[in-house]
Amino acid sequence: MTGRKTALGELFRIGSSKRVLQSQWTTEGVPFYRGREITRLAADGFVDNALFITEDLYAEFAARYGVPSAGDIMITAIGTIGNSHIVQTDDRFYFKDASVLWLKKSADVNSEFVNWWLKSPLFFDQLDRGNGATVDTLTIQKLQSVLVDLPSPEEQHRIVAILDATFDGIATAKANAEQNLQNARALFESHLQSVFTRRGEGWVEKRLSDVCAITSTLVDPRKDEFLDLTHVGAGNIESQTGVFVELKTAREEGLISGKFLFDESMVLYSKIRPYLMKVARPDFNGLCSADMYPLAPLPNEITRDYLFHLLLSKPFTDYAIQGSARAGMPKVNREHLFGFQVWLPGVGKQKELSEKLDALHDETQRLESLYQQKLTALDDLKESLLHQAFSGQL
Repeated sequence: MTGRKTALGELFRIGSSKRVLQSQWTTEGVPFYRGREITRLAADGFVDNALFITEDLYAEFAARYGVPSAGDIMITAIGTIGNSHIVQTDDRFYFKDASVLWLKKSADVNSEFVNWWLKSPLFFDQLDRGNGATVDTLTIQKLQSVLVDLPSPEEQHRIVAILDATFDGIATAKANAEQNLQNARALFESHLQSVFTRRGEGWVEKRLSDVCAITSTLVDPRKDEFLDLTHVGAGNIESQTGVFVELKTAREEGLISGKFLFDESMVLYSKIRPYLMKVARPDFNGLCSADMYPLAPLPNEITRDYLFHLLLSKPFTDYAIQGSARAGMPKVNREHLFGFQVWLPGVGKQKELSEKLDALHDETQRLESLYQQKLTALDDLKESLLHQAFSGQL
């Protein structure tokens, strides 16, 4: 692609809107867009809008200052900047000053070409250059000064056609990968729920207090014998997977408040925000936050693995959420936790079911990783294609 470097301000009249006071927002009339609505339009092409201005106010702005029309470009300018949307023929809206900038066509340029360029690394590289950090506010002056390598109208059209077709294909591939990801998770969750909602022959209904207990006491993590033990807080456990992340010792974290001792025979359950489903099976001894319950399975009542999966099941999570409502942070107290009732098979059957759940969980994790890698690769491909398109390599 060969072309001339042209300032965006030579191609568009760049500005914002006339200020609309919050008191002038209404619940019907002409849609009023902020940055979040433009972001949704940029991503999906549509938006369920909640804010409006009156027809009279819109007509006044249209007559005195003009309003966005087909071929113009709207771009977010505060917070998450650079999300752009081409105004379509049937679009009729007004927008919030400063949060959104308005590029009004003033030259013979392909708006779709410029809109694709605004999504490319070349545009964002110019914004960040000389700042030492990613900018979080896009000013009119900055947007006017960025340079576009503008090829002939024919070349602009060719590049747009290639990018439109290619990105449609990428969007389809992403949608398929995301659906596969959801299906993998749904399959495991469905199987997990089926295990803990059944009543097999010989199964016995018991409370959680009948099968496990909290046997640990709080200790001072500043004492020498505890300083080098690994500490686990809710933030160190991934939701739903039980994977530990970013673990540190009591010494490294500079802990001062009381913590529970735990060992590798226990299951750790975070009582904060039970909907996050933070449950783990440690394979080491350590300290856990007082906002976690170190649960010790009682011999011949429940296996550790079965308890782990039980605490991740939907029936238990729904129960925990129902009992955690409070004015501040949702939290499950001991009485409610141990009051949970469940039908349990014998220990031998528990081991059999746990092995199947672990195998299915591992396969689900493998598939999730595979689909997530595919999604990441598709995002990388998009960025690569945009870079190629606007650096003469397409």
